[in-house]
Amino acid sequence: MGEVDPAFIQEQEHRPEVYPIESEDIPVIDLSPIIHKTIEDPSAIEGLVKEIGSACKEWGFFQVINHGVPLNLRQKLEEASRKFFAQSLEDKRKVSRNETSATGYYDTEHTKNVRDWKEVLDFVAKEPTFLPLNSDEHDEQLTQWTNPSLQYPPNIRVIIQEYIQEVEKLAYKLLELIALSLGLEAKRFEEFFIKDQTSFIRLNHYPSCPYPHLALGVGRHKDPGALTILAQDEVEGLEVKHKADHKWIRVKPTSDAYIINVGDIIQVWSNDVYESVEHRVMVNSEKERFSIPFFFFPAHDSEIKPLEELINEQNPAKYRPYKWGKFLIHRRDTNFQKLNVENLQIYHYKIA
Repeated sequence: MGEVDPAFIQEQEHRPEVYPIESEDIPVIDLSPIIHKTIEDPSAIEGLVKEIGSACKEWGFFQVINHGVPLNLRQKLEEASRKFFAQSLEDKRKVSRNETSATGYYDTEHTKNVRDWKEVLDFVAKEPTFLPLNSDEHDEQLTQWTNPSLQYPPNIRVIIQEYIQEVEKLAYKLLELIALSLGLEAKRFEEFFIKDQTSFIRLNHYPSCPYPHLALGVGRHKDPGALTILAQDEVEGLEVKHKADHKWIRVKPTSDAYIINVGDIIQVWSNDVYESVEHRVMVNSEKERFSIPFFFFPAHDSEIKPLEELINEQNPAKYRPYKWGKFLIHRRDTNFQKLNVENLQIYHYKIA
């Protein structure tokens, strides 16, 4: 990516701090009671639900250990990711995203209208994935997203597909715990995902950057989906805005853990009981960094609104309903070009 051109430079107020605050406080939650259970232990599960609820309310982020995703599978995917990004730019661009396919390789994503210092490879969890053709609310045409024909490394498609199967199991377990923490039935959220979900996985590569005080790997943002399940390497970079004091906190990597954050959809479903929290990614002048987020998204035709069980006369709905697929397409269309306005956010659906 060479010298920093103006497209990468953050506004002064959003540039990274030279001496970040490191956090030991972001909760680390042991999922053993539901992953490795031999005998059902109601008290252990009840404790787990309370931990999840507290983490969602106080941080919007937490880490999980003993999560059930095989370590060797994650290591295989991390190795395949490094090999993919080590190719020449010409070879990587053979599987570039284009106007008809939103999956594949690209290096021109913008966050808050500033270009990110990263390159990515996107891969949908369900092939084909059905989504609206455009963001026009009156147009009901659908399109199909399929995955690129990846040739290198030779087994990368199989590894990605196996990994998605395992991390999806974790996503469903986490959704159950979150539902229970809100006083809902464990399977309350499942109906939104069981058919035609729009989830995808992303391989991120953040090259070393000569000007880490000016650019960001990913600018400040909130995730639009339900859950994000992040695997990161040993190079620090993820920062979370702490809800209590609004300071940026660096998340220290925990070996074999996943970092989980609740997205905008859970904020809306919970009617603001839980909040989707702003986060960003720093770059490093000496080291490259790799990460693998899995974005757990519902079916395109899901109507997202506060759940009936959580609203009443004293606590009315705080959001107007919106169609997830239309929202996603609108966001996608504004992520790859510099615009003069902010892209679509859930606060645009807030009821005054």
